[in-house]
Amino acid sequence: MNRVGIGYDVHQFAENRPLILGGVTIPHSKGLQGHSDADVLSHAIADAVLGALGLPDIGHYFPPSDPSIEGISSLEILKKCRTLAEERDSEIVNIDSTLVAEAPRVLPYRDSMQNKIADALGLQPSLVGIKATTNEQMGFVGRGEGIAAMAVASVAC
Repeated sequence: MNRVGIGYDVHQFAENRPLILGGVTIPHSKGLQGHSDADVLSHAIADAVLGALGLPDIGHYFPPSDPSIEGISSLEILKKCRTLAEERDSEIVNIDSTLVAEAPRVLPYRDSMQNKIADALGLQPSLVGIKATTNEQMGFVGRGEGIAAMAVASVAC
């Protein structure tokens, strides 16, 4: 049986933090606020995988109240999702995702993000879709206050 999960995440910009998307540090004047590395793309993908497995969301496994995981790489979160799939004799089939941001442009970093996410999930890079769009200057994303991401995961059970 194939199952599909959907994930969504959003983080606001913050001063004095690196901007990490898909496990890649991207040059930008601000990073994203969060308990982990605030990798909004990886978080959306993690929730999509967890949803496809019928499991609780990312906060269940990585609660923001846990000081032991402060600053954790979101690639470690994706590796945990892979382990949870394997423990259930399930296989992540593919991922599709979209980043929504006015800036920075992420196309130059797409291949690196794709490779890092694929490695964490045990996939071929061609099975990880990453797209980007703007919010046409509307809402909090359009005002440059943060970044949003959506993802869909297919899992064979």
